[in-house]
Amino acid sequence: MATAWDRQRAALREEITETARTLFVEQGFEATTVDQIAQSAGISRRSFFRYFGTKEDVVLGDLNARADAVARALEARPADEDPWTALRAAMLDSRSETFTDVRSDLALSRMMRDTPSLRARKVEKRQYWSEVLTPLVAERITEGDVTVRAAAVVAGVLACVDIASDVWVESEGTADMEAVYDEAVTALRG
Repeated sequence: MATAWDRQRAALREEITETARTLFVEQGFEATTVDQIAQSAGISRRSFFRYFGTKEDVVLGDLNARADAVARALEARPADEDPWTALRAAMLDSRSETFTDVRSDLALSRMMRDTPSLRARKVEKRQYWSEVLTPLVAERITEGDVTVRAAAVVAGVLACVDIASDVWVESEGTADMEAVYDEAVTALRG
């Protein structure tokens, strides 16, 4: 059970995140400084770094939590479901906290795609996804080298997610991400 201190800390972290994201959308990622974020959030620069290791983590910080949510959803899927179907369903089941404000989500997604430091940090955080999901997918594979096959499935799914996101960004948020993801998976598995 979370203590009052934990809830207060989480609320401040969320406030810093929202402040930073607003500045990123208004000014651009590179043009926004940690000092501006701290000042706008009413905290010190030092306090900012108590909550976030880097400016990139403000944008990407919850990727690990999202991976954990997908892992929980994957564990809850029927054991006899094939890995591709189970992962797709788990990603859909766990996405309730994402894509809540299309304008902001579109701007942040474009930023993640177009900013080299964000792309690099995303790759680092995606390694965690592989580490968390691969063993769960391996449990669903019954032939061949299950570890290699599971790692390949997870890598394929993440690549298809990235493709769907890129198409969504290019379409200014009008593309159906699920349909694009399904088309990418079909191409990959074909």
